[in-house]
Amino acid sequence: MNDTALVVCIGNDLVADDGVGHAVYAELNKRVLPQGTRLKLLGLGGMALINEFSGETTLIVVDAVQFGVTAGTVHVLSWDDLPGSESHVSCHGIGIREAIEVSRKLYPQQSPESVFLVGVEGQCFDQLGEGLTAEVAASIPLAVEKVVDLVTKKN
Repeated sequence: MNDTALVVCIGNDLVADDGVGHAVYAELNKRVLPQGTRLKLLGLGGMALINEFSGETTLIVVDAVQFGVTAGTVHVLSWDDLPGSESHVSCHGIGIREAIEVSRKLYPQQSPESVFLVGVEGQCFDQLGEGLTAEVAASIPLAVEKVVDLVTKKN
């Protein structure tokens, strides 16, 4: 069986750096991704992720993060490195780890085996109507390449 991948880009392009997922989605949507890769844009993550699972073997979540490092830093974290709910992985409520854990308990046949986060360190999440900050916008091509690398290795 071939590996399949679901790439979920999360964010709101109307709220400054929270638009990371939207920007990465727009760039990925211009590319030909490997067969078996499904690309999805969500305004919110958390439990909404569960509704998107269709038995893909790999999940790649793209989102803005706040780990306290330089804005524009691109993080690639595997399942083992994903922080729990005590950390600010997402501005969208319940974290990725918690959503996956719930999914694995309730819908094990639909849940991804491998999970990755491509997170871009943001700095501005409270300016409605503003675009990405310059540092974050400059990191979008690297974030796109990280996603492409992950889906290429999985397929």
